[in-house]
Amino acid sequence: MSWLRIIVVVVRGLLLDRADLAAENLALRQQLAALQHKSKRPRLRKCDRILWVWLSRLWSSWRSVLVIVQPETVVRWHQQGFKLYWRWKSRSRRPGRPKIDAEIRKLIRRMSSENPLWGTPRIRSELRLLGYEASKATVDKYKVRHRKPPSQTWRTFLDNHVRDIVAVDFFTVPTATFRILFCFVVLRHDRRMVVHFNATAHPTAEWTAQQMVEAFPFDEAPRFLIRDRDSIYGEFFRQRVKHMGIEEVLIAPRSPWQNPYAERLIGSIRRECLNHIVVLNEAHVRRILASYFAYYHESRAHLSLECNAPVARRVEHPSEGKVISIPQVGGLHHRYRRAA
Repeated sequence: MSWLRIIVVVVRGLLLDRADLAAENLALRQQLAALQHKSKRPRLRKCDRILWVWLSRLWSSWRSVLVIVQPETVVRWHQQGFKLYWRWKSRSRRPGRPKIDAEIRKLIRRMSSENPLWGTPRIRSELRLLGYEASKATVDKYKVRHRKPPSQTWRTFLDNHVRDIVAVDFFTVPTATFRILFCFVVLRHDRRMVVHFNATAHPTAEWTAQQMVEAFPFDEAPRFLIRDRDSIYGEFFRQRVKHMGIEEVLIAPRSPWQNPYAERLIGSIRRECLNHIVVLNEAHVRRILASYFAYYHESRAHLSLECNAPVARRVEHPSEGKVISIPQVGGLHHRYRRAA
């Protein structure tokens, strides 16, 4: 350094105010630190920008020592910081309209999911009847969007037709004298009700057709009849069923799972009754089955019927008395109820 340069620095140090000198030293040191970064092109970090914005507000001579960036850059940084500050300061704690309760949102989704044919006005009307107020925009926002045109579910379709469906099937029972009896059952699908049963040692198509007439003596015939392809259902049976206005639905060969309710019923009869009894003759098996079906209809709980019996039982509360047991099916099963 030349003597002239040394003299200029000394004179400048004597003339400058001490605060200005400290600010100049800070600015020069910061730029020197930025230039010493490993990258070829020095990059200012966020803290460096904040420092220069702060210096530009507090020190009037900050432009004289700024080397690595243009003064306009610092001004732009300040403007950006000003916008960010006031955006943060003026932000709303809860922007937009207040949200509706989670219970109402869940109810809107449930209604639109369970009733695909319902539109927004119908859902709003149903909500109003339940004591909830919701605007059209709110219902539109939270209801389920169906990709395809509204359609009923398979469950709804089956529930609408289950009252018109019956199933029939045979099962065998050995007697004490080693004879084979053939038991015939007619089961309604809607409430798992056995509307008719009988037993014989020599089943024929005429006998089977007569059982259908006895099961539906008046205008009570169902629309559909599910059965297997057993040869016992001969031409006479098919013609009789057709004249009754019943449409037969035949399951595939060797596919008992396609007639599940009848197969389930026969399995329950065997496990819960016949496997524990020695049958003597036809009259005996009819009495046994009559006793079992009385228990099956009036007492036995079914999971598919919401844990209730085909003939629905009411809930008995503890205040109605103590619990007593009533033997059924010869003591194989019991019904429990409260006695006043």
